[in-house]
Amino acid sequence: MRRSEAAHGYLLVGPPALYAILLLAAPLGTIAVYSFLTDGYLEIVREFTLANYHEAWTNELYRTVMLRSLGVAMAVTAVTVVLAFPVAYFVSFHVAPERKSLWLFLITIPFWTSYLIRVFLWKVILGFNGVINSGLLGLGIIDEPLTFILYNVNAVVITLAHAYAPFAILPIFVALEKIDRALLEAGQDLGESKLMTFWRVTLPLAMPGVIASVLIVFIPTIGDYVTPQLVGGPEGRMVANLIQLQYLKLDNYPLGSAIAVSAMSIVTVVSLIFLFLNRRFLRGPK
Repeated sequence: MRRSEAAHGYLLVGPPALYAILLLAAPLGTIAVYSFLTDGYLEIVREFTLANYHEAWTNELYRTVMLRSLGVAMAVTAVTVVLAFPVAYFVSFHVAPERKSLWLFLITIPFWTSYLIRVFLWKVILGFNGVINSGLLGLGIIDEPLTFILYNVNAVVITLAHAYAPFAILPIFVALEKIDRALLEAGQDLGESKLMTFWRVTLPLAMPGVIASVLIVFIPTIGDYVTPQLVGGPEGRMVANLIQLQYLKLDNYPLGSAIAVSAMSIVTVVSLIFLFLNRRFLRGPK
């Protein structure tokens, strides 16, 4: 019986595992192998080398782009999560149960349109003659169009924060919904103010949702390609644009692979650090 159950379990897990290996593990393994090979003229020389990683981390341009990508991802994550928490809190605690589905439906409306279309819309909104500049000029608030809101890092942060807002709101909402309201009432009955009850009860219990939101937003934004390409300009290029340049323009697969592996390593390290700090936060002082 146990053997048959185990075989049935392996049969269920097998196809998805094979699918994941073929479409995820195999490409990642290929990139990792390429990063240790030598680039030749229009070919890849099968000679082991660490020169690609040395170039990726010592070249000022590559290092600057990777640090910029890390900074943009952190800024987008901070802005998105900070703005998403009040929305999720309002829907969870202040919206009637029969209307929560409607609010969640409204939150997911941005998913109705293509991500590419949304980026183009932000390009129109932030443009030299876009909605923001035209409105401010019409109201007489500014004398000339603002130039710091497009084709730079600011435009990338604004666009990505909007694009990933629903991904941040929904996990936080789920975590808030799981909180037993009796715990909040007990805290206030013991003399705690609403602010302290939120800080000592609601926020710690909602941290799993906050963690999920942070990781869901941070991991894809650091490797985003479309948004920096369309609204970033020369000052807003990120690591994905650099990898694309190495692969498709310079035909340097080993160096592009080394930059990609470096970026994935940065994501892994930062994510693990955050998870460690979060555990310390939940555990509290001894």
